Amino acid sequence: MWKKYFQNDPLPALLSAEDIGLRYHIENDLLGERIQTLTDIWDSPVVTKIIEKQSEKGCWLYTGKRPGEEFGENYELVETWKMLRILIGKYALRREHPAMQRAAEFLFACQSDEGDIRGILSNQYIPYYNGMLLELLIKAGYENDRQLKRAMDWLLSMRQTDGGWIIPLNMFKQNEYYKLAMGKPIKPDRSLPSSHMATGMAIRPFCIHPAYCDLPEVKRAGDLLAERLFQKDRHSFRQAADYWYKLQYPFWWTNLLSVMDCLARLGFSAEHVKVRKGLKWFRDNQRPDGTWHSSYEGRTAEADLWVSYAVCRMFKSFLG
Repeated sequence: MWKKYFQNDPLPALLSAEDIGLRYHIENDLLGERIQTLTDIWDSPVVTKIIEKQSEKGCWLYTGKRPGEEFGENYELVETWKMLRILIGKYALRREHPAMQRAAEFLFACQSDEGDIRGILSNQYIPYYNGMLLELLIKAGYENDRQLKRAMDWLLSMRQTDGGWIIPLNMFKQNEYYKLAMGKPIKPDRSLPSSHMATGMAIRPFCIHPAYCDLPEVKRAGDLLAERLFQKDRHSFRQAADYWYKLQYPFWWTNLLSVMDCLARLGFSAEHVKVRKGLKWFRDNQRPDGTWHSSYEGRTAEADLWVSYAVCRMFKSFLG
């Protein structure tokens, strides 16, 4: 049914993919076939090359400038998130792999006494990146880990009154960031409207965790995201409505595809008025070869195919 909704069949273009991880996901998630094994993927040159650069501490080393290091910013945490985004998002790395075990130990070593994983914005709270980090850990098989659940509970506790999340540091002007970062973590003003950009990142682990996805708090955050589709953000961070259309996969910043994927996982109906509008946008913006355009990842043909795979997976979740 999901293919019939499109104007052009995306499968011929997708089946031309050369990336071993992409072929695995297309076969497994869209076609219901299992031609390649995880061992095939994990032993591939692209995965081996990334893992070879992992340090003994389990992190990946950042080689650029470090202007925020004196304020406590953990550049290895950022770099490790970037590498795991690829290894887990594209190549399905799981906790059975020694590299994943080392990486998880490093991430949990960055967990504060309060429960959050901290260091990307010095010592400040980062609910949006916590959401993305926890999503990766759940996908890798750590859904029952005690430290992960503690981080999930912390993230739930950081919601705004309206049910979403904000980035507390963004309550202030950007030129004040580092001055503020030297102090204690800034608590959010709960009365402020949430940021759909932050909410779309913070909600992701709850959408895929079996013990959290049905919570009323999570459904409320999903309702908020659905109502905000296509609108400007209420805060200054990536505020323009155009950010909805900047698609990428694996997911990073909140966009129309990442939110529609969340809504599908939370059980929203394809007949929901805002969901229907989102589905129509993808049908109307499909290219003649059946694919969609990636705004990031070097804008390569493979990047477009990864986005197109994610679109198809989302449609299959909604339409069967």
